[in-house]
Amino acid sequence: MGNRNKSIQLFRIFGIRVGVDFSWFVILFLAIFWLSGVFKTILGGQDTTAYLTAVATALLFFGSLLAHELGHALVARRNGIGVPSIDLWMLGGMARMERDAETPGEEFKISIAGPIVSLLVAIICLAIAAAVASPHEAIAAAQLKGTVTVSPAFLALSFVATMNIVIFIFNLIPAWPLDGGRIARAIAWKATGSQTRATIISARLGRGFAWILAAAGLFEILNGSLTGLWWLMLAFFIGQAARGAIVQSQMTRRLAGRTVMDLMDRHPVSLPADTDVVRADEEWFTRYGWSWFPVVDDLGRFMGIAKEEAVREAALLPGAGEPQTVRDVMDRGSVNEWSVEETASIESVLESQGLGHNGALMAVDETGVLMGVITVEQVRAALRERAG
Repeated sequence: MGNRNKSIQLFRIFGIRVGVDFSWFVILFLAIFWLSGVFKTILGGQDTTAYLTAVATALLFFGSLLAHELGHALVARRNGIGVPSIDLWMLGGMARMERDAETPGEEFKISIAGPIVSLLVAIICLAIAAAVASPHEAIAAAQLKGTVTVSPAFLALSFVATMNIVIFIFNLIPAWPLDGGRIARAIAWKATGSQTRATIISARLGRGFAWILAAAGLFEILNGSLTGLWWLMLAFFIGQAARGAIVQSQMTRRLAGRTVMDLMDRHPVSLPADTDVVRADEEWFTRYGWSWFPVVDDLGRFMGIAKEEAVREAALLPGAGEPQTVRDVMDRGSVNEWSVEETASIESVLESQGLGHNGALMAVDETGVLMGVITVEQVRAALRERAG
């Protein structure tokens, strides 16, 4: 019961968890390896300097990707949408939001924020670089061609600026799930008045763009360029995401008018916050065999999630002072990520990332009291019922 976050946490910024997927380390290594070889040529064979510049450049570039996602996250927060985490992986980054935008205006502002940040990063890097070198040197360094007399810092800034311009342009392509695709959805949503229809329009554009990328990738491979493999990976990711958006939109139509209250399990097994960890391990985790339980206070209000590994670790520690309770070891930051109002529509639950990410959501009333649990399996069963 439950789904674990597979990313590795690096740090928190503005209260948002920043994590990286294992694939991010692979791309970081490849980026440093490739850049160090290119920089060695540009800097006239200075091995150590080229390597250190490559490391700094790669980290600056991934820092700019994080800034891009923070742009989305901070604008989402200003519009009342919680953002528990940002994950970086081999194809970029993703800000995980607790719910989808409720209006076309919200969707547009959140979607455009990332590209705007990328453009600002590029402008800042170019401004600093232009202050210390000539335009000719800047262009040569940005193209990573030939040997030019520039400083390592200037070389790094030129590359990061160029890549952020590429990211800005690429992300404005109107194809789901790119930022441009979400902007297109906002426009179509405003024009049609239907978020579902707008999602399908944007997703179809995404599938078309995926085929174009795939064709370009195959062309590059046939011409002996390994860059084509990267285009094929992007095409697969965009195509799958677009297909998923279409399927989800069809699911939304089937469940129109139904609420969390209609589907939820009204008798959830919860864990009182003041339960001793040893008792919790024996009477809850061992008995039911689940990996987590919702934690409630004396009034039945949902407080967070108690995970098996945290409770069991505390239960196995030798006693020192007062015995530990579930309250001491539960995940306190999980309330918003794991809960939904019982009166919320199933459409809104499907459009949020919480249900798919966690496998279940806690249904609460207006005072936060735990009223039930809705799981992915229950939603799937309702879909099968409607489809039949």
